[in-house]
Amino acid sequence: MTEYSSAELMIVNAARLLRDGDVVFVGVGQPNLACNLAKRTHAPNLVMIYEAGVIGAEPERLPLSIGDPTLVSGALSVVNMYDIFSNYLQRGNVDVGFMGGAQIDKFGNINATVIGKYDQPKVRLPGSGGSQEIAAWANRCYIMTPHQKRRFPERCDFRTSVGALDGGGERQKIGLRGRGMEAVVTDIGILEPDENGELILAALHPGKTAEDARGNTGWELRAAPEIRTTGPIAERELQILREELDPGGIYLKGAG
Repeated sequence: MTEYSSAELMIVNAARLLRDGDVVFVGVGQPNLACNLAKRTHAPNLVMIYEAGVIGAEPERLPLSIGDPTLVSGALSVVNMYDIFSNYLQRGNVDVGFMGGAQIDKFGNINATVIGKYDQPKVRLPGSGGSQEIAAWANRCYIMTPHQKRRFPERCDFRTSVGALDGGGERQKIGLRGRGMEAVVTDIGILEPDENGELILAALHPGKTAEDARGNTGWELRAAPEIRTTGPIAERELQILREELDPGGIYLKGAG
C-alpha cells in the first residue's frame, strides 16, 4: 500500500479538481504544488497567474514567495499588480482562485484577519492581501486545510474573503461572480456547497468516515445524498511531488 502524508493527500486531491486550460490565480505553498502537479499530469495547458503580476509562470524551482524571481523565467507575460486585478481577475479571465485562511465557515466565508474580536484579538493574522478580490471575482474558488473544529466554526470571527455570505443567493444578489467556495479539500474529505451555498460533506478519503468529518466541524455538517470516495493516490503523483516539485520537503512537511 502506498504511504503518503495528509499534506500529500490534500495536494493530490486539490490538483484533481483543476481542469486542462484553467487559468488559476495561485500563491506559493501547497496550492502551488497542486497546480504544478496538475500541469504535469492531466492539465498540461493550465495557466498560473501570480499576484505580483506574472502570467503563465513556468518556475524552474519551487518559488519561495509571490515575488520570487524564478516566477518570471519562461513566463508568458509580466504586468503590474493593477493590470492583474483589473484586466484579468475583475474582467472574468480567471477560472480558479486558490484561497487560504485560518477559519472557513459553513457558507465558505474565510477569515485571515483575526481570531477573536477585531479590536481585542486573541491572534492577529496576516490579513487579506488580494484574497478578498480573488474570492469575489474568480469563477470558482478552492481551499486546502486540515479538518479541525477550530478551523471550521459555524461563523467566522471576521470575514476577510466572501463565500456565499449567509446563503440563499446573497452572493449573487450583490453582484459577485461565481459560486464562491466550490470545494474545500481536507485530510478527511471534500466539502462542497449545496444549492443554498452551505458546505456539505461530498466526498471522503479512503478509511475516513462521516463521523470523522462531523466530529471535526463546528456546525451540524450535513452530507450529500451519495458521498463519493476519492480515488487512490498514484505512485507517479507522489514521485512528482517528492522528487520534482518539493524535494526538500518544504511544503510537504517531511512527507516521504
